[in-house]
Amino acid sequence: MQHNHKHSPFLPEPHKEQTAGSDRELQFLPAIIHPSIHQSNHKIDCHKKGQRRESCTHSIRSRTSSATMKIIASGTFAAFLVATASAFVVHSPLKSSRLSAGLYDAASDDDTAAAADKKRVVVVGNGMVGQRFMENMLKLDAKDCQLTTFCEEPRAAYNRVKLTSYFETLDASDLSMTSEFDEDGRTVWYDENNVELLIGDKAVAIDPASKTVTGASGKTIPYDVCVMATGSYPFVPPIPGHKRPGVFVYRTIEDLESMLAYAKANNVKAAAVIGGGLLGLEAAKAVKDMGVTSHIIEFAPILMCRQIDQGGHDALVGKIESMGLKVHCNARTESMVGQDGSTDNDSDSPVSALRFSNEGWDDLPVEMVVVSCGIKPRDELARNTEGTIAIGERGGIVVDDHMQTSDPDVFAIGEIALHNNFIYGLIAPGYVMADVAAKHITNKLSAGTVSKEDLDQAAFTGADMSTKLKLLGCDVASFGVNQPAADDEDVQELVWNDPFTGVYRKLIFNKAGTKLRGGILVGDASDYATLHKLSVGYEGELGEDQQPSMLLPPPSVKTSGGAAAEEAISTDPAAQICSCNDVSRGAITDVIHDLGVEGATFAAVKKCSQAGTGCGGCEPQVKQIL
Repeated sequence: MQHNHKHSPFLPEPHKEQTAGSDRELQFLPAIIHPSIHQSNHKIDCHKKGQRRESCTHSIRSRTSSATMKIIASGTFAAFLVATASAFVVHSPLKSSRLSAGLYDAASDDDTAAAADKKRVVVVGNGMVGQRFMENMLKLDAKDCQLTTFCEEPRAAYNRVKLTSYFETLDASDLSMTSEFDEDGRTVWYDENNVELLIGDKAVAIDPASKTVTGASGKTIPYDVCVMATGSYPFVPPIPGHKRPGVFVYRTIEDLESMLAYAKANNVKAAAVIGGGLLGLEAAKAVKDMGVTSHIIEFAPILMCRQIDQGGHDALVGKIESMGLKVHCNARTESMVGQDGSTDNDSDSPVSALRFSNEGWDDLPVEMVVVSCGIKPRDELARNTEGTIAIGERGGIVVDDHMQTSDPDVFAIGEIALHNNFIYGLIAPGYVMADVAAKHITNKLSAGTVSKEDLDQAAFTGADMSTKLKLLGCDVASFGVNQPAADDEDVQELVWNDPFTGVYRKLIFNKAGTKLRGGILVGDASDYATLHKLSVGYEGELGEDQQPSMLLPPPSVKTSGGAAAEEAISTDPAAQICSCNDVSRGAITDVIHDLGVEGATFAAVKKCSQAGTGCGGCEPQVKQIL
């Protein structure tokens, strides 16, 4: 569907008069001129519902015509308003509607020509990675670019990684990547940064020949460079009955709202989540938070088979089942049974049970099913370009180290990008891709400032797939070589397995015991940063005073009562705290100092430093620094 674009008023309350004459009117400028036509670095509020207003510095790219400044200086305030509107129309998608209202009678040919000279970058997809790309473009001072983004969902970019936390407040603004959503799903960030946001408008076609992207609304946008950031969609196995009422996928806020509404309307008591990976366990938590008994159905012998082993699985299942969830591994789902007993795709009877092909397994009575079996890249637009934009054999848009596709004017980032025949489903690699693409596109269009050194280093050559998560309240982490190949002979493992506390740790060293190669941590991962840095950052070399056995015990055994100990954080300002956003300790400290004693709340520090706004795994470290 297509929404009307509503922009926030750009004439707020004027400041109290402090001077007279033309100076009096000049001092109004930062307060009343629209941010998209005033060039400055100024303070804007970063706030959300129910929180105090916090301030952090944002760089706003814009410009003011000399004619406008002369009118202001002359003291003709009414003329200033017309000139302000004149400058605004050049950069606004609302040009035609405002012209018809008579607001832009003074628009100059020079300004219109200047806008036409701008290079247009169209971002297809307004998810986390697409949003980060645009923020990176603005940081590179790409003032000669007009950014336009197609946003299929009814609201602008939000943190999909923390989707489960939506149930804590049921306020979508708490997940926003920028600021509070208005009634149309927009935030002020887009107007302030002159980014054209096509909310609720799904891109349905890209034409590389004419260099245009067309939305479901019928609107066609020309581009100089197109960035594909469409992400992925949930993979739904062709299980008979998967289209029944009561069967959902777990991907968007609308998915959660639909699940919640269905559960209430149908008095759902039990639900099955098909998939025991990262997304599946998050979905299982969402179901639990609805007050519904959650059954986790996994085809593989263990949960999270890409991150942990059997020992880690046993510890994790113990934690999960102690919370009232049920785990069923090695499950072969045969069909989703309807209330009428049907097991095919022809009936629209609501789901009432899962049926398995496992010998001796009974039907599992459930009134709702959530499918979370993995993802598939949303590459359908590229598939319709008749080979102009190359697609991998199993999906995904093929990219090089600069995130450029087979079409030199089209780039791809995030879960849609196929790099060296691999799709990265984590947010941190997506952010690296966004940074690399922004630098090369800025350089390609000669539209901003990128140093030769930065450009030479801007290459995506793969990503560290190490992760640290808190799933259903349980620490789960893996890093480095956590599951060595069967023919890897340079392996020596040390294992800590405490069934009483539910803590499992496996550290993998070389045969000589001089290098830490990787590990698995379940139940207590509070020393993850130290172990990860030792394994990845220093190529695993242990110091002379470090013995493998000293690294194995969990920090919780070193504290009274067995509570997990807080890991000491490096005092080095360059030490990385947030891997999703590459935020150092020094950057966080600078933000805290800038905000001051009263302003440096945890929420404000996260907002202004971006630390903790990705997966959230570094939040304990940010709190310690604060």
